Amino acid sequence: MFRKSIIALLCFSFLFLSACSAGKQDKSAAKKTESEAETPVEEDPKETGINNLTGLLMPESKQNLRPVAVMINNMNIAQPVQCSVNKADIVYETEVEGGITRLMAVFKDIAEVGQIGPIRSARYPYVDLALGHNAVYYHCGQDPTYCAPHLKDIEDISIDTGVYGGTRISNGLSKEHTLYSYGNKLFDGLTQKKFSTTLENNDLWTNFAPEEETITLTDGACNKVTVPFSASYKTVFAYDPATGNYTRYFGNDVRKDYITGETTEVKNVFVLLTSITNYPDGKHRRVALESGEGYYIVNGTYCKINWSKGSASAPFKFTDAYGNPLRVNAGKSWVCIASSYTSKPVIE
Repeated sequence: MFRKSIIALLCFSFLFLSACSAGKQDKSAAKKTESEAETPVEEDPKETGINNLTGLLMPESKQNLRPVAVMINNMNIAQPVQCSVNKADIVYETEVEGGITRLMAVFKDIAEVGQIGPIRSARYPYVDLALGHNAVYYHCGQDPTYCAPHLKDIEDISIDTGVYGGTRISNGLSKEHTLYSYGNKLFDGLTQKKFSTTLENNDLWTNFAPEEETITLTDGACNKVTVPFSASYKTVFAYDPATGNYTRYFGNDVRKDYITGETTEVKNVFVLLTSITNYPDGKHRRVALESGEGYYIVNGTYCKINWSKGSASAPFKFTDAYGNPLRVNAGKSWVCIASSYTSKPVIE
């Protein structure tokens, strides 16, 4: 009898202690829940801003950054040592002199770009192209006859060795092809010159479709387009269905970044046809930027377009063949501005 009483007492004690423990656990869990409610888990920051040069999402804190345009050497011997052309949001290519072309790479967030170059001198039409973005225009010198007077119309910075990060880097070529700088140094240059680093007007460069939408054009297929700027300068873009982008070639040679080995790929290719003639010196080229016809190429398809710019500070406007605003796929763009007389593009 005594033994049974002891067993009963032990069982009662065990149940009592278990209930107390459960109560403590419930209170602990309640406190933990309250603590979690008071300190919510921080989510990863979302990209809610829009890059007005590409139509792609970017951090909201950066969407008002001022574009920076940089003149890039595009002589055939210098193309293999180009850096960061593949990082540009928009690249413009047109004739300068002697049948060669030069590039102007436009960056929304220049500070995030590494080594850039080789940097070369300014030419008149590129000033107008940079003005269309309200960009700060970087170059190394300028054509003294036609371009130099036009530079007063834009906030520009002439770079050379030892200033704004300018560095001569040995790349196996002559000195004129060796000037590079770095994105953070170029961004710092805006502050040094007391230029604004942001823009209040962040209008989209063109009529971009939402990022998730894929634009398909109706004039035909375009797996490859060749733009013959001259007999010796032919820029080619080949479509890669795996990426949905066009890869840049010079003739048959794919162009890769000198430092990273990355190819240059763009979503959109524009071919704008216009009048290109010589200035009175018989050397430098005058590129008309008022209006004309051309082609828009994206996602393995193409269509004919009309374009206009007008004043130097105006952006481009693109319409389809019926005069409707052209809808453009969000992404990086390459804009070829070629002679309507000698440079009919070959679409395959």
